[in-house]
Amino acid sequence: MDVLLLAAGGLAREVLAADLPGIEIVGLLDDDPARAGTEIGGRPVLGRIDLARDRPERLLVCAGRGAARRGIVERIGAHDDRFVTAVDPSVRIPAGCTVGAGSILLAGTVLTADVSIGRHVVAMPGVVLTHDDVIADYATLAAGVRLGGGVQVGESAYLGMSVAVRQNLRIGSDALIGMGAVVLGDVPPGETWVGVPAGKMGDRS
Repeated sequence: MDVLLLAAGGLAREVLAADLPGIEIVGLLDDDPARAGTEIGGRPVLGRIDLARDRPERLLVCAGRGAARRGIVERIGAHDDRFVTAVDPSVRIPAGCTVGAGSILLAGTVLTADVSIGRHVVAMPGVVLTHDDVIADYATLAAGVRLGGGVQVGESAYLGMSVAVRQNLRIGSDALIGMGAVVLGDVPPGETWVGVPAGKMGDRS
């Protein structure tokens, strides 16, 4: 199927570099006027994101931040059936696991048993999701994130590279977990946690 990528940054380039079965990326849309008429990964930048409303292709939102992905989806007013789900061929989706519309699972992502991934989630290379993890819409899991079983990640939360989360914890919506953090307790919505063990930024000595 023909697909347009919305937002022409680093995530779009990673998607272009993947060999996604059944997906033919025909171009990109981006709001930066300097990108119009250029090429990224051999595909043309065709104009602003608002053009997606009137184009016939299926869509994939490639903004790096979850809040930005949510803003694009709301702005163009497209229903879930307009969006493709991009899963690298190296990724296996076992029976009992679900992946929502518009999500992107890059190379080496692992799902074990009964993992639930929402809409427009991004899992960068090497993410490991174990039994009963629940990832809400627009969450971003950077490269090498590891979640124990039964972890719940809230909407638009961002987990930085190589974050590890103990089993049965909750990461609140819009929370940010810094690179390399080891999370041993629930993280409230909107907070930034860093360190080993992780704690709220500003509270650590």
